[in-house]
Amino acid sequence: MGKIAMKIRLTAALALSLSAPAFADTAAPSPPPKPSQRAGMFSQQTGEEIYKGICQGCHMPDAKGAVGAGAYPALAKDANLETAGYPIGIVVKGQKAMPAFADYFSDEQIANVVNYVRTHFGNKYRDKVKPEDVKIMR
Repeated sequence: MGKIAMKIRLTAALALSLSAPAFADTAAPSPPPKPSQRAGMFSQQTGEEIYKGICQGCHMPDAKGAVGAGAYPALAKDANLETAGYPIGIVVKGQKAMPAFADYFSDEQIANVVNYVRTHFGNKYRDKVKPEDVKIMR
């Protein structure tokens, strides 16, 4: 066996021996929270806090979206946001690479972030989403 092959085998064996205990101690993932536990999964409450803390990581601080490892659509000046049910449905149920946040945000938090996006970034949709509207979409 050549020196390079031997180094590869030793490195692989060392990596497995070091990582095996870490995997053995890993607990199974927790089940999604029950509806009564939704509030408080994320501490952000206002639409701006939620957008800045969660959404802008993909949609960017200016809401113009990004393309890289994935395609993250722009929310700035987005005609799709005119009908309030559309963004509520996307946040609640997810779509493509967008995860569903129904199990992690309360109805009020989802209403807050949808209202924030619909009234910022060049969007001027003033009809307010209410938590009751979100509840219907769950």
